[in-house]
Amino acid sequence: MRLRRTTTLAASLLAITLTATACGGGDDDSGDGGGGDEIVIGIKFDQPGLGLLTPDGDHVGFDVDVATYIAGELGYEPDQIVFQEAPSPERENLLSRGDVDMIVATYSISEEREESVDFAGPYLLAHQDLLVRADYEVPNEEAINDMTLCSVSGSTSAANVQRDIAPDARLQEFNTYSECLNGLERGRIDALTTDDSILAGYAAQPEHQGKFRLAGLELSNEYYGVGLPKDSEDLDAVNDAITAMVEEGAWDEAVAEHFGPAGYEPEAAPEIGTRPEA
Repeated sequence: MRLRRTTTLAASLLAITLTATACGGGDDDSGDGGGGDEIVIGIKFDQPGLGLLTPDGDHVGFDVDVATYIAGELGYEPDQIVFQEAPSPERENLLSRGDVDMIVATYSISEEREESVDFAGPYLLAHQDLLVRADYEVPNEEAINDMTLCSVSGSTSAANVQRDIAPDARLQEFNTYSECLNGLERGRIDALTTDDSILAGYAAQPEHQGKFRLAGLELSNEYYGVGLPKDSEDLDAVNDAITAMVEEGAWDEAVAEHFGPAGYEPEAAPEIGTRPEA
């Protein structure tokens, strides 16, 4: 059973209550020692540098560090965090069904999404770009209309291409970026389009080094937020946690660790409450 703790104080009060019950000789013995207390956080499993499930079962990346820091500020130890995969098309459903407590998964804030979920943050500002083969040239933004692109279903990147960037481009949509990357490597598509932070992670993987490069186009502003259920009581607490991560230097440390090897330098941490221009 999942118990949500919105503040460290609430966690302390809960612990005191449980201890008092135990000392009073209560006969409810769950045997787990921690009351089954955990937080479930949706992340990506296939995004190097951001959210990646390694072969040995570890979760690593910038988003993972952000999620872990937030959980710590809410009173959870690392072993009380359950990471659940959050594919782009399923993020709103995961929150609305209560399958996860929050989502930290390159989740761009948009007016449309804010109709059904709450966003804390943002905690990162990225820009949409193209990942192309190393020998492929994109002379200008207009040329994208003649390309075959791939992105992920339900992503703002796919919507941006069709609506604003290159409405005449041929767009293929898959459930994961890994599928798009496979098509790019095999020459079935001309470019993978999504946020530069995501693309940099793929390009920096040892098996991909030298094969791909970023086109260097800033096609949109993508403000990553922490997705929460609509009307969440945890919104302020999560915003406070992100602020603390930035002020204490942990945000810069995570940026250096996960983006530094790719040569990608994201912009400074955005101000809490910042939103994309309509």
